Amino acid sequence: MRAIIPVAGFGTRMRPHTWNVPKVLMNVGGKPMLDHIMDDLIGAGITGVTLIVGYLGDEIERHVRETYPQLDNHFVVQEEMLGLGHAISLGKEIHKNDKDLLIILGDTIIRADFKRLFASKHTALGVREVEDPRRFGVVELGSSGQIVAMVEKPQNPPTNLAIVGVYKINDPALLFAGLDHIIEAGKRSAKEFQLTDALAWMLQQGHVMEPFAIDAWLDCGKPETLFETNAVLLSEIPTAVQEEFRRRHPEAVIVPPVFVGEGAVLKRCVVGPNTVIGAGTRVEDSVVCDSIVGEDAIIARMVLHDSLIGDEAEVTGAAQSLNVTSTSIARALPHPRK
Repeated sequence: MRAIIPVAGFGTRMRPHTWNVPKVLMNVGGKPMLDHIMDDLIGAGITGVTLIVGYLGDEIERHVRETYPQLDNHFVVQEEMLGLGHAISLGKEIHKNDKDLLIILGDTIIRADFKRLFASKHTALGVREVEDPRRFGVVELGSSGQIVAMVEKPQNPPTNLAIVGVYKINDPALLFAGLDHIIEAGKRSAKEFQLTDALAWMLQQGHVMEPFAIDAWLDCGKPETLFETNAVLLSEIPTAVQEEFRRRHPEAVIVPPVFVGEGAVLKRCVVGPNTVIGAGTRVEDSVVCDSIVGEDAIIARMVLHDSLIGDEAEVTGAAQSLNVTSTSIARALPHPRK
């Protein structure tokens, strides 16, 4: 099976970092968020990926080609941000003859039994109960447990079962026909073409869909959820690896869970919990907790918490929460998390 991953967004909620780094290449849990998704898909048997790219798409293409040369990789540019449905439609020529197709969003890490999902005879959509379904596509189930209706971001949700960004399609040709239908008809929601509307059209044609319950839904779309996801991913790193970080850095007090990249230098500091220190970064005379620090940064005489520090940034002499990119951008903003 092959997959489409839309990654064309500007990542405005992650600025200033996304001025010069694509959101999906931001570090979470010790590696780019896109790599968590790619590694899970490879483990489940995915053989090829089409990435729908846009802003800084050349950086994404370079990273994927270098990191995953074993995959059949394709890259399609979405010139205008016209919605998820439009993004997926751009993969038509590559995937219209596929027997099955997986679609997964590029900023959401899913914990699920992908092999069981792939084995389903029907189209299956990942769903999860949410507190405020008005923010999502929502499905309704019939008495047989199959999906009978869906709607995008309803003001009066019929259920609280949200579609969470993973779709296994067993008739890609019909999906692309549905996307063509809504685009040609000019059917938009909030000025965008929605994948949910094309899926609803498929239901109207008698296509069978079933829900697929996921085990965990780790959102990376904004700073506050990125920190939460980071803590979860770091907690999955084996104890033996945590002990190896301690062995490599005897001049630091390391409070697990953490991730420390190759070549990092830690002196007279406390690192952790829930903290990533990127490769080549130097931390001295500081305390860094609940934070993500990029590569080749310098942290000195700091007490940092709940902070995002970009690659090559240099921050010294303060006790605060920061959201700082590299010195080449010269921009520092207070972090919104309280």
